Amino acid sequence: MAPVRTMLLWCPDWPVIAADIVEGVPATTPVAVLYANRVVACSASARAEGVRRGLRKREAQSRCPQLTTVDHDPGRDVRAFEPVVAAVEEVVAGVEVIRAGACAVAARGPTRYFGGEEQAAERIVEQVAETCEVESQIGIADGVFAAGLAARSGRIVPAGGTPEFLAGLPVEALGRPQLTDLLRRLGLRTLGDFAALPAGDVLARFGFDGTLAHRLAAGGDHRPLAVRRPPPDLAVTETYDDDPLDRVDAAAFAARTLAERLHDTLAGHALACTRLGIEAVTAHGQELRRVWRHDGLLTAAAIADRVRWQLDGWLTGTSRRPGSGRVGPVRPTAGIIRLRLVPEGVLAHVGLQPGLWGETGQERDRAHRALSRVQGILGPESVLTAVLGGGRSPADQARLVPWGDERTPARPLVPPWPGRLPSPAPALVLPVPLPAVVHDAAGEPVRVTARLEVSAAPARLEMDAGGAGAMEIVSWSGPWPVDERWWAPAEARRRARFQVCLADGTALLLSLAGGQWWVEAVYD
Repeated sequence: MAPVRTMLLWCPDWPVIAADIVEGVPATTPVAVLYANRVVACSASARAEGVRRGLRKREAQSRCPQLTTVDHDPGRDVRAFEPVVAAVEEVVAGVEVIRAGACAVAARGPTRYFGGEEQAAERIVEQVAETCEVESQIGIADGVFAAGLAARSGRIVPAGGTPEFLAGLPVEALGRPQLTDLLRRLGLRTLGDFAALPAGDVLARFGFDGTLAHRLAAGGDHRPLAVRRPPPDLAVTETYDDDPLDRVDAAAFAARTLAERLHDTLAGHALACTRLGIEAVTAHGQELRRVWRHDGLLTAAAIADRVRWQLDGWLTGTSRRPGSGRVGPVRPTAGIIRLRLVPEGVLAHVGLQPGLWGETGQERDRAHRALSRVQGILGPESVLTAVLGGGRSPADQARLVPWGDERTPARPLVPPWPGRLPSPAPALVLPVPLPAVVHDAAGEPVRVTARLEVSAAPARLEMDAGGAGAMEIVSWSGPWPVDERWWAPAEARRRARFQVCLADGTALLLSLAGGQWWVEAVYD
């Protein structure tokens, strides 16, 4: 692919600058950032004393006794670089973060808007300096790789002149130490020497990574810019400084108004909300926050209901239930002066399936509202739904979660669980297994040996000790053994499972553990 004309902004010694921004280590003094006891970045004053990248800590300190060392922290570098990226996005659109300390943008748009590449580069550098008080340099060339090298000297490479610009640079510019060492030993010292090799020979000798480096050395590029799109600010806020919310009726009106604003904002971005954050600040500075989860899409009415219920709980303390032994939240000492709704879980809204009579799921919406209201009165644990997860037995695969919570299985569904029962799944799983006795044709109890050998074919199932409920077994399959958590004696469980079909057509799931038979589930 033809390389795109690229403008790359580079902040020199960014790990040092980030340590200055986040931890207050003065970047104007000799500073070195260490990783695995070696210098990965250093300040200009440290370089003036002979400190270089790759030096061990002891050697760097011997060259510069007043050297301040800081541990390498990629997270710190990224967090500190985010304001710089935001400052660039205020001037140009379509920014891609290359790494902490460097970001790139296609040069075509800024060049047209500011009247030239040099004018655009000056404007971006000025914006970063004014907004973040950070020094930066910009390089412009064909492709991200060449633009990054041009930024080291703040150079604008003419269009079409990238191969010539790269030809004189040393092979170390590729940033591949092992490949660079090999090229040096082969007598290839510049990128131009490397680019002159036939592509087929490079692939045969250096492999795929060497071929990619060869393409970069020749002035090509391996991928287009993956621009970053800043997420829109979807939160809505309302202040009530003149009339703080201290009554439930006023809070209900405010909840509906703010909920409609949030829903309209999400609809404008073709989004829907599944997890809602409700934040409030009282006149005395008390901060309140609660997150409501919902398994479906939150409509404007559903958002308003949850905000109203939450405000009701905060203002009146309805979460305190006498005799429950649970302590509810402390009622605010003053009215609410600021209310903020934050959609923390959003997804693309592609529309709802119409109902049987043409409504847009009105019955389902009413059921959701009714169940959510029950939770608001009795608590989240009052309405539960089943979630299917992984496991070896039907009883292990089901998990009950509160209505509206994320339906996350207790155990992952994939990869397939070894020892899992084959299909079909039983229609009814007994909450408490029923004791039973299984006999063979001679009337002897059926056993399973340590080698998983059945003593005899199961012929009769008795559900009570008196034998009155004896039923004939016409077919059976198994055993399927389970030996779980053998390393934890208190939790260990070993059993063998059978599927049996009775004479009346009933199909059961049986298990044998410790010499005792149990009926675990019924098949439809």
